[in-house]
Amino acid sequence: NLELLLSQPDESVDLIYCDILYGTGRNFGDYQDLKPIRSEIESHYIPRIKEMHRVLKPTGSIYLQMDTKINHWMRVIMDDIFGYDNFRNEIVWGYNGRQKYNALKFQGKHDILLFYSKTEKHKLNDIKIEWDRESRLKVMRRKILVDDNGIEYFIDNRGVASGTPKKKVILSEYLNKGGSLSDLWCDISMVLGTDNQKVNYDTQKPKALIERIIRASSNEGDVVADYYLGSGTTAVVCKELNRNFIGCDINPKAIEITNARLDAVS
Repeated sequence: NLELLLSQPDESVDLIYCDILYGTGRNFGDYQDLKPIRSEIESHYIPRIKEMHRVLKPTGSIYLQMDTKINHWMRVIMDDIFGYDNFRNEIVWGYNGRQKYNALKFQGKHDILLFYSKTEKHKLNDIKIEWDRESRLKVMRRKILVDDNGIEYFIDNRGVASGTPKKKVILSEYLNKGGSLSDLWCDISMVLGTDNQKVNYDTQKPKALIERIIRASSNEGDVVADYYLGSGTTAVVCKELNRNFIGCDINPKAIEITNARLDAVS
């Protein structure tokens, strides 16, 4: 990926998403991870992050995904290269899945996504997420009524002048409209063995996760780059959402799987 990055022109990419190496030191079969040694992490990432900053447009953003083994080192690297003021969010993706007891600590059930922009002029679309009924009702603290047709509703009198008829809000429409995203994403499941999107590639990430990022920080026709492409999910989502993409991986199996997945997208 460094070779590819060095060949790219300045300010030519709208969005970068990378599910990077996590610093586990493990051989996953599909790839060899880096060791959790600060000097090794820095020597690998600093030259690559510098090039990612160079190729990103002034309106561009970057999302790097990892877990808690190296996120503290990566945050420092990103602050140094992209600038502390261009840090936007530390997004927590909390997922379900395998349960594994550890006598020394609580289970790790989340990844971190570091979201930075190149400038304050970056794109950020308002992505709505449908509200869960029970949790939202607790927050609303409103009495839910039922009309003669069996439709649930509530009365909203916020901002209504005295003597003005109160507003009737259909509950299902209100929940479907949803609210803006926060930095806590717990509504997207990891790719499990029974999932029809599973392609037999270690640590494959769900399409819904990458789709959310692409919808939030790019528009149709934009260029999205993933320099740790893996199973090709970024490329597939880009094709489905009418984005141009650049994908790179050192593993021939990753390229083979990605091409097959792309061919299956109509």
